Amino acid sequence: MEQKTKIDVPDGGQELVITREFNLPVELLYKAYAEAGFVAQWMGTKVLKLEHRNHGGYEFETSHEGKVVFKANGTIHKVVPNQQIIRTFEMENLPSSVHLEFLEFEKLTNDTSKLTIQMIYKSEEHRAEQLKLPFAYGLNLAHNRLEEILKNLK
Repeated sequence: MEQKTKIDVPDGGQELVITREFNLPVELLYKAYAEAGFVAQWMGTKVLKLEHRNHGGYEFETSHEGKVVFKANGTIHKVVPNQQIIRTFEMENLPSSVHLEFLEFEKLTNDTSKLTIQMIYKSEEHRAEQLKLPFAYGLNLAHNRLEEILKNLK
């Protein structure tokens, strides 16, 4: 399966850059990150909190057979509708610390858009810890699901 979500990991740095073009209008792509109902569907997680506004916050949790297997939270620092979200991200029970995410939403045509996520970690070691997980594979699956769910809303 082609991995449409690309992850660039520059040598010797603390960042990585994720890019993906979607067959979705930018407004729908943005809603996938801004509205709890959409986040829950494409991420396959429970949205415990999503205060999508400047100085808001979020908390997600996924369980399997009654046991929490994923829990993440963060602060939403800045929101520019259909253009940008700046937030922190922390996954509980991981040795890597909080990282900063810059999500940029770009209109390509009326029916296509591009998402660019720049992630900045505390150190190169923290970034390496994140990349030990099945990160790229999981992100591709999630973005494929996002596009499949939202394409019917165009």
